[in-house]
Amino acid sequence: MKSIKLFPLITVLAAASLAFVGVAPTAMAASDATRQEAVVATRSFPKTNAVRKNILAESTSTQVESGSDWGGVESLNVPQTKSQAEKDQEAADQKAQEEEQARAQAQAQAQSQAANRSESRSALSTGSATTSSATGIPAAPATATGQALAQYALQFQGYPYVAGGNQPSGWDCSGFVQWVFSQFGVSLPHYSGAQMSVGSPVGSIADAAPGDIIVNSQHAAIYIGNGMVINALNPAQGTQVTSLAVFTSSYVIRRVL
Repeated sequence: MKSIKLFPLITVLAAASLAFVGVAPTAMAASDATRQEAVVATRSFPKTNAVRKNILAESTSTQVESGSDWGGVESLNVPQTKSQAEKDQEAADQKAQEEEQARAQAQAQAQSQAANRSESRSALSTGSATTSSATGIPAAPATATGQALAQYALQFQGYPYVAGGNQPSGWDCSGFVQWVFSQFGVSLPHYSGAQMSVGSPVGSIADAAPGDIIVNSQHAAIYIGNGMVINALNPAQGTQVTSLAVFTSSYVIRRVL
């Protein structure tokens, strides 16, 4: 009875085994087909050819013509450069040289002006001017020229300054000019602003001559040449020879003699 029942079970197991055997090769075949398709897919890309270079060989291989002479290091034309410190030192040396030249030029100019003043004083000491025995004031020369007037005015260096005065005992700037010209028979107003219109005008300092009046509304002086004037300055300095720098603003030049 038991043997009859086992027969159908054995039959079922045998059929199942045959079915499995048939499926396994099919699955393996499918897996192989998939791998083959994948391989085909990767080979479907175009191939690229990369050229391999021997970099070391290319960097060291050179061809030089036989007999070529490339010269030595001494033949190279290398531009000469200077450091910032060297440039700064050169600039400082050049500035010092220029300052030294300027000082030398100023000193030479000062010596020249001093020599001119010395010559003027020498000419006055040997000239025709005489001293009045009564007053001790130098007498004016008989020749009424601008040069003679300038030389005469130079004799009053060091005389005192007095505001509003017009005598050797004390004068201001326009009073000094007024008094000096009066010794040559010329009557001038006292106020410097009024002296701006006396005589005839002179165009520029380049055309000025000794004896001309340099004047503006604040100051008056007598030109003695070489850019210099004699003028009464203030109580502390009195009557002195100075440059035209004493005029801090514009001025006019008037010629009377």
